[in-house]
Amino acid sequence: MRLIFAGTPDFAAQALRAIVAAGHEVALVLTQPDRPAGRGMALQPSPVKRLALENGIAVFQPPTLRDAAVQAQLAAVGAEVMVVAAYGLILPQAVLDLPRFGCLNIHASLLPRWRGAAPIQRALLAGDAETGVCIMQMEAGLDTGPVLLRGAFPIAAAETGATLHDRLAELGARLVVEALGKLPLPGEPQPAAGVTYAQKIDKAEALIDWSRSAAELDRHIRAFNPFPGAQAQFAGQTVKLWRAVPLADGGEIGRILRVDRDSIVVACGSGALAVSELQKAGGKRLAVRDFLAGHPLKAGDRFDLPA
Repeated sequence: MRLIFAGTPDFAAQALRAIVAAGHEVALVLTQPDRPAGRGMALQPSPVKRLALENGIAVFQPPTLRDAAVQAQLAAVGAEVMVVAAYGLILPQAVLDLPRFGCLNIHASLLPRWRGAAPIQRALLAGDAETGVCIMQMEAGLDTGPVLLRGAFPIAAAETGATLHDRLAELGARLVVEALGKLPLPGEPQPAAGVTYAQKIDKAEALIDWSRSAAELDRHIRAFNPFPGAQAQFAGQTVKLWRAVPLADGGEIGRILRVDRDSIVVACGSGALAVSELQKAGGKRLAVRDFLAGHPLKAGDRFDLPA
């Protein structure tokens, strides 16, 4: 099938790789303009752009798709379908209407739950028992279109944002190839009940509030691993927490109950959190025994509480 692919991060690159491997003709790749990154803040291509160039696929990086000249360039491709995965730009109706089979979106949730920008982290934060991927026929509304294919799996107890991302990216790649091979597919309208929105992650959300339950903070730490990293404050300094497990212990909120070579146990609003991997500002992620060598925390110390 002759298609246009629109995507930007690693999640999308995995789908593009699968589509190319399946033998489809990717005539054009749309991706976000190069962004400054790294210590030197040099312009860096997106993962999708790098993959496209490796495969000799033409790349187009318009800042908007609302421009008539841009739309004319897309129309000239003569694509039968457009596949969209975490692209980052709004597709106007004129673009949605271009391909014969329309535009298909790979969305990392079980729609209509978690429409929007951050479904992976929101599912973890909410303690959802399962998640999955929907291949959706795009329309003007935000993730409101009919679902062509869906796949689901349970969320594991130790799942992080990183591991869940990788599992969903793999599922999304497999499902979109399956969908492309079966077009045209009937769409299942999304039910009106059960709609939730996955708002974009704000870095301010990363701050840990020790008055919340240990179970909530466990999900908080896992959801924000790797981005933006759950942040606690100790003596006015930021410490990122990367790995922890909830315990039934209790005590004064934010107080360190005990410290050993494997964990620092901190009292929460309900229960306690046994933290096993930390990172000081500007430092590396360290296991507790290595962290304690340079930062001697002890039982009785207390993490700062949010104002």
